[in-house]
Amino acid sequence: MRSKPGEGIPVVAGLLTEPQGSTEGHPGGGVGRPAPNNSGVGRPAPNRSPAPNNSWPGWRGPNRDGHVPWLPETLPDQAKFLWRKKLFNQGLGGIAATEKYVVVVDRDLADATDIFHCFAADTGDEIWIVRQIAPGRLDYGNSPRATPLIWENLVFLYGAFGHFHCVELATGKVVWQSDLRSQFGVTDKLVWGMACSPLIVGGKLILSPGGKEASLVAVEPRTGKVIWKSPGNPAAFASIVVGSFGGKQQIIGYDNISLGGWDIATGKRLWTLVPEVAKDFNVPTPIVWGDKLVVATENNGTRIYGFDAEGNIKPQPLAEYFDLAPDTHTPVIAGDRLFGVWSRLYCLSLSNGLKPLWTAQDEAFFDYATILATDERLLITSQAGELLLIDAKADQFKILSRLKLFEDENGVYSHPALVGERLYVRSSGEVVCLPLK
Repeated sequence: MRSKPGEGIPVVAGLLTEPQGSTEGHPGGGVGRPAPNNSGVGRPAPNRSPAPNNSWPGWRGPNRDGHVPWLPETLPDQAKFLWRKKLFNQGLGGIAATEKYVVVVDRDLADATDIFHCFAADTGDEIWIVRQIAPGRLDYGNSPRATPLIWENLVFLYGAFGHFHCVELATGKVVWQSDLRSQFGVTDKLVWGMACSPLIVGGKLILSPGGKEASLVAVEPRTGKVIWKSPGNPAAFASIVVGSFGGKQQIIGYDNISLGGWDIATGKRLWTLVPEVAKDFNVPTPIVWGDKLVVATENNGTRIYGFDAEGNIKPQPLAEYFDLAPDTHTPVIAGDRLFGVWSRLYCLSLSNGLKPLWTAQDEAFFDYATILATDERLLITSQAGELLLIDAKADQFKILSRLKLFEDENGVYSHPALVGERLYVRSSGEVVCLPLK
């Protein structure tokens, strides 16, 4: 079941084409931003301080929310790449990067081996490559879905068939590795693959293998030694996040049927929320908005949830908006607004009960797109490899500039990375470094 865009909302017409397929199995996730002083559903307390823009360690950036401290006021007139490198195959997993290293997922030409590249950020020279034989067949391709995670001097690499590697960032030397499905007794059939990007919290590496006795697990990052296992349901496809609710910091994420919270120290499941309409794909991951949680799924739309004093979710949403119902895309927060893509671009007021401020139709917003945001601007990367710079504070849809990166492209699913003024984008067959200033 999928919601359709509603009527009676300001809509800006643009160039329209037919949708070009789906991206089920693409990872999502995010840790959200605090809102400014507002009424309506209330003002969330701040949950983080501004992050430096000198690294993009994993899924959706330093805070896993797609929010960045800087975006240009305009895009270049034409794409002038600092470097561009050919890849073997299509890929879904996002890019992780620092000022020195850029880590990209790939798949060999025979479609039987996962490949992870590390390129020099300044030149694009390949520093190392890690290969893992991983035969099999999944819907929507067999490439890794999860975004690599850079932590201190290590990087964690996760393939769609469950193979996991911890390697040295500078050398690619394997520190430890595991077949997570085998290790944790996962027996459910793989359909879209393992997609949950790993997370470091409280000195623990949190993974979501989806085993009956190990639905969620915590391991020591440098050794892989198991700290705790949490029993439960098979894994979903959304990436896990961390937030503080009712004064209790907890892991937030999905299994294949429900939303939940877990204790960081012990792995105990704290609460479970089963949505009103069943069978969500659970690909877009939760967004922490201060002391509230924003979620968006294709069968239940977009909702805001509050928590009680013990950190348990209140089952009745504070606000709901059913028309923004993405199956794979995770929205972003810019100031007091939520922006998301589902057949069009939606701008919703967070403080005013998800009231739609405007929507916009454009060929860039069909099916799937990724968004980076400051409080003032959005940088949208379309499935066709076009960049759109949008005014996030305007009262109506306003394009500041747009730039085509790739020709004859319709497979840009990988989340880009922004480090300083350099944007790293992966197409179907290459990765590029684009200075934005």
